[in-house]
Amino acid sequence: MPGPPAKEKSSADWSGTIIGVMLLPVFFVFAYMGKAEMGFSLMIVLGLTILAVKLRWKLRRYVWFWVTIIFILFLHIPLLFLVHWPQSNVPTIAYSLPLGIVDFLVISGAISLAQKVFLKDSSASGADKTISDG
Repeated sequence: MPGPPAKEKSSADWSGTIIGVMLLPVFFVFAYMGKAEMGFSLMIVLGLTILAVKLRWKLRRYVWFWVTIIFILFLHIPLLFLVHWPQSNVPTIAYSLPLGIVDFLVISGAISLAQKVFLKDSSASGADKTISDG
């Protein structure tokens, strides 16, 4: 009598580790310039941006997806240099992580809005259901 079917082993998702290793040079460049706090904050923001892109990776073949991501990243450049980074005993993560999470939510919202605007014609034909996350 055969037993239950064997489960296939799924490989581990190393994307978080890969993203972290890819962002380490960003931190080291800013640390070398004497702005380690800014480098750490930039690592958090870029990491969460990459996570937002990864979560919507099914949309990568659309030009509007990449235009939206590039537009949002260009909006970050002035913020990076205009925001006054506090020099205090408070750990950098105490103010960087909440800002990073808000940034992640804004990016996810922008991608969702762009998806609704640019894919509204295909929703009538049912093609939107194969692309959407839900």
